[in-house]
Amino acid sequence: MNRRAFVQGTALLTGGLFLGPAAFAGTAPAFAVVRPAAAKRRFRSRAVEAAIAEFKKKVKDPELGWLFENCFPSTLDTTVTYAVREGRPDTYVITGDIDAMWLRDSSAQVWPYLQFIGQDAELRQLVAGVVNRQTRCVLKDPYANAFYGDDTKVGEWKSDLTQMRPGVHERKWEIDSLCYPIRLAYHYWKKTNDPAPFDAAWQQAIRTTLRTFREQQRKDGPGPYKFQRQTTNSTDTQPMSGYGYPVRPVGLIASSFRPSDDATLYSFLVPSNFFAVVSLRQASEMMAALAKDSKTAGELAALADEVEAALHRHAVVSHPRHGNVYAYEVDGYGSQVLMDDANVPSLLALPYLGALPATDPTYQNTRKFLLSPDNPFFFKGRAAEGIGGPHVGQDMIWPIGITVRGLTSTSDAEIRACVQALKTTHAGTGYMHESFHKDDATKFSRAWFAWANTIFGEFLWKVYQEKPQLLA
Repeated sequence: MNRRAFVQGTALLTGGLFLGPAAFAGTAPAFAVVRPAAAKRRFRSRAVEAAIAEFKKKVKDPELGWLFENCFPSTLDTTVTYAVREGRPDTYVITGDIDAMWLRDSSAQVWPYLQFIGQDAELRQLVAGVVNRQTRCVLKDPYANAFYGDDTKVGEWKSDLTQMRPGVHERKWEIDSLCYPIRLAYHYWKKTNDPAPFDAAWQQAIRTTLRTFREQQRKDGPGPYKFQRQTTNSTDTQPMSGYGYPVRPVGLIASSFRPSDDATLYSFLVPSNFFAVVSLRQASEMMAALAKDSKTAGELAALADEVEAALHRHAVVSHPRHGNVYAYEVDGYGSQVLMDDANVPSLLALPYLGALPATDPTYQNTRKFLLSPDNPFFFKGRAAEGIGGPHVGQDMIWPIGITVRGLTSTSDAEIRACVQALKTTHAGTGYMHESFHKDDATKFSRAWFAWANTIFGEFLWKVYQEKPQLLA
């Protein structure tokens, strides 16, 4: 089941399904136990449990302590399956309510635990297992975004008009699907200096990534990938025989779908191209140091330079109120989409991904635009304000968007406001959700969405370490 089908199938859940009114903040002396019992958790990390205990002891707000204990370990508690495969760690990570492993989500879900792997050998092996599993996925199909744990399983999207194969859950081409595994691998390597995951297969996956990015620059035609689905949702398919609307080859990389799994309007998705620049340079460094492959390293670096130059030429547009801003999508012909989507990579998240400093003047202009009514997917209501996107629909704010706003902010007042907004919109469940209605947080989608939980925990831990007074 994909995200959209899940949302349509369950409609909007309400907090009353989980806890009674007495469990809401401020109405009871204690919070209900909603974290899975220890015996039912998928994985236990001593280092993560120690962080939870420290946070709850030092942070005097009991609701924040409760939320951190529920959300930060959510990926470990509920979504990981760890095994040893052919003598190597292997970790399958589902998104939560969907039994499939997205390259993006699985990377983002375990990302916050990297800071603890030096204290926990078992956690380190778990993350290495994600790297190993992702290598297998990329080699199976670099154009796919999500995979099954069973390499022989034929899924519900087998009738999609693209080159579907067993073991692939969905084959929506998204640039970030190949960037996220590099981000995870690079920072794992930097923190551990462990070369074990970066064998010949991993090196081949990097070469495959390079080839795929080049194909999707579309300099020699549209390339080998196309996608169509029989659906009433225009955002679940691509026009023009599955290739999308034409783009002029200017050096940017085409992405048929966004990180939300919604179709792009113009295929040059700007935040994902920024992410690709970072990832290509990280891969270049690794190929030079670990594979001693100076040729591939040089080609990766050259492509990063080309995409970066093309972004400067084609992604910056003049807004009548905000000055020069980054567009969300462009086509190389001069057309652009001005908006943002809460899913990461987003324009708002560029500093979080290491693509730009938060002080970049064009980013600052863009940020002001994104967090204003000029962004068609910025919603403000009685419950909160924040960025959403087309995927769930009008007036639905994404907690991930609020979290990213906090993670990229340099303002104490803004960071505190983001913490408070997230604290007051979990609808009594003790967990973050995919989205909630701007006027009523009890109208939400996806009760079990581990990425939203874990990145919220990452945000709380960062604030606790850097500015604990903001949690008072």
